[in-house]
Amino acid sequence: MRALKIAATGMAAQQMRVETISNNLSNMSTTGYNARRADFADLHYQQFARAGTINAADGTTLPTGIQLGLGVRPAAVSMLLAQGPLASTGGDLDLAIEGRGYLEVTLPSGESAYTRDGSLKRNGEGVIVTSDGFRVSPEIVIPGDVRSVSISPDGEVYGYFEAGTEAQFLGQISLTGFTNPKGLEAIGSNLFVETAASGPANVTTPGLDGLGTVRQGYLEESTVDPVREITDLIEAQRGYELNAKVISAADQMLGATTQIR
Repeated sequence: MRALKIAATGMAAQQMRVETISNNLSNMSTTGYNARRADFADLHYQQFARAGTINAADGTTLPTGIQLGLGVRPAAVSMLLAQGPLASTGGDLDLAIEGRGYLEVTLPSGESAYTRDGSLKRNGEGVIVTSDGFRVSPEIVIPGDVRSVSISPDGEVYGYFEAGTEAQFLGQISLTGFTNPKGLEAIGSNLFVETAASGPANVTTPGLDGLGTVRQGYLEESTVDPVREITDLIEAQRGYELNAKVISAADQMLGATTQIR
């Protein structure tokens, strides 16, 4: 009874879809988070009679044949790239990226990672870091006697030491673009690393090469739409229940077969 295995693949697929939706909903308040979507593809087909083969009875060709599908399989869980709404925070080091691009940070291992979470801080040395303490690249140091910081849309960082004095240039924030951002590998903490699928990193000044600009005093909110996610959750639940009913019906059919005298 192939229906048992076929329905089991359907239940596993809907379970993965629910897990993806669950992750989206749990990150609906995560800064810079892009919603994910589970994609599926049909499995192999058993060919009982291939379309176009010759019918031995009269020499005509079969117009459709007989192909039996064997279920469904996960194909991808991809990011839905979109600009999230910007929330005003007023923080000197809060940055939102308007458009494409990622901030580059340096992990403790020395490897580069990328993020759209612009909730930046200063560590004890005055270096601009992420909320997890990873240094933003290129490294920018803010002296301890700086009273306020100004960041232009093209990423230039200026510090004001005393009221009425001229701003002093402290450094330049860069953005990084990828040919295929969906190919980046998520490693948690709002961070991604480069892969062969994403293509090489292209580091440039904000506003150039098709990348966005930065906006000081704002953070990018999650792109998760709770209404859409709940709708998808109900649909996935119904799909799971239907596949479970197929298994129950197939089991009853097998039971009827065993009772034949």
